[in-house]
Amino acid sequence: TKNEEATIRDIIKRCKPYGDEIIVVDGHSTDRTREIAKEENVKVILDHKKGKGEALRHAINFVTGDIIVFIDADGSHDPDDIPKLIKPIIEDKADHVHGSRLLGGSSELHGGFDECFRLMGSSFITACINWRFKVRLSESQNGFRAIRTDVIKQLDLKEDITTIEQEMIIKSLKKGFRILEVPSHEQKRVAGYSKISLKKVWFRYVYSLIKYLFL
Repeated sequence: TKNEEATIRDIIKRCKPYGDEIIVVDGHSTDRTREIAKEENVKVILDHKKGKGEALRHAINFVTGDIIVFIDADGSHDPDDIPKLIKPIIEDKADHVHGSRLLGGSSELHGGFDECFRLMGSSFITACINWRFKVRLSESQNGFRAIRTDVIKQLDLKEDITTIEQEMIIKSLKKGFRILEVPSHEQKRVAGYSKISLKKVWFRYVYSLIKYLFL
């Protein structure tokens, strides 16, 4: 989270029926995000101001459950989709399940140049992953996912920013773990704005893709 006071309480409340523990990783918000989370009696930890990837890697150290579900706090991910994500893992049909906006639709990935560029970039990266590993994924960039805790600890994740999404998938495939995707609709964010600047990070996506695919 970072400055998500408008949505954090609702997201936490809606996640509670589906998990034994909830961990909020905060990016040093300047609004009431942390205070609201603490009012909901969930664990709140601070990241190290390096980006979403580092925040996720940091959070893994605090997890005690067998399955981790990653969900954004801006309202774009629907907590009611959590059962769909964890079911294949519980049934031992998958080790890593991610929500697909290409299968479930998106209210965010349309309308403007940035959204179009994001969709094209995501499709290109996914096509490269499919070619390299002979799989048929529809997307690779959605952060809404579930993964076995013991599996993610074997991936030796390194990325500090949102490139961690593709790193997780590529490394899971490299190590032979089972990946499935389920339809998940991406909602338009309720409040605030995206903290990602494509102009600043696009080259890191390309570098990360080449590094993990071929090195």
